[in-house]
Amino acid sequence: MQIPIFTVDAFTNRPFSGNPAAVCLLENDLDEDLHQKIATEMNLSETAFIRKLKPGDDFTKSSCFGLRWFTPANEVPLCGHATLASAAVLFHVQKNTNSVLTFVTLSGELKARQVKDRIVLDLPLYTAYPQVSQNFIHDRLSMTAAVGDMIVQDVRYSPDTKKLLVRLSDTYERSVLEDLKVSAQHFLSAEKTGKVKGLILTVKGNSSGKGHDFYSRYFAPWYGVLEDPVTGSAHAVLSSYWSEQLGKKEMLAFQCSRRGGELEISVRTDGRVDIAGRTAVVLKGTLTC
Repeated sequence: MQIPIFTVDAFTNRPFSGNPAAVCLLENDLDEDLHQKIATEMNLSETAFIRKLKPGDDFTKSSCFGLRWFTPANEVPLCGHATLASAAVLFHVQKNTNSVLTFVTLSGELKARQVKDRIVLDLPLYTAYPQVSQNFIHDRLSMTAAVGDMIVQDVRYSPDTKKLLVRLSDTYERSVLEDLKVSAQHFLSAEKTGKVKGLILTVKGNSSGKGHDFYSRYFAPWYGVLEDPVTGSAHAVLSSYWSEQLGKKEMLAFQCSRRGGELEISVRTDGRVDIAGRTAVVLKGTLTC
């Protein structure tokens, strides 16, 4: 079987930065186990599989497709950067003629549209709640041992996404978050209940002027991803949190991984969020399996 495959750097317009995702275009149904085998072979934080929903669909002309995401270890319910990469392949490589694309996913229908040199994703917005249970906080804080003696200003939990959000003190600047040495492998032994599948570290930015409103890093060793370079799904949680904290609907965010990436955020009134970013297609090929 020959499968067209692409590597796309998401949330950047420069090759070798942002978050790389592999994107496969499936002309026919794929054996279930091959999805995971291909994702493990690609060994990126996510491999996306775009599939036609009915006979006669066309990657150039159709506007609705199925979409699934796999890490090297598991299938995941939502991946923003691989959705951005998938839309980029359809819009920029396949020259899809539609202004809006719809993806049918495990997180419902997600839409992507082109706005100038960006692709805007329509994603669900997830709330992260303070935890009244001291036992929960105590157990979860064991995962934040990586921050050492740094001051933790807030801890929130998103039950919908199983993400734990840890906000560091506002006295810390971006460089402190970037320089923080995190042993993500430690989290696997600290959290075995299944309640947490991702850890977000975040710090307030310079919201005055044209600076970034907040910064973050994201870790998901439970999915085989020690640190993710730029994470759309984490920002579906961060957008809700920082919108409430800053009293803003429009925000500019930066994820401080080694590769780094920028996200433009617009929190909507219908319980969803628009997250926009640029892309760079860096590889086109054919997978033989």
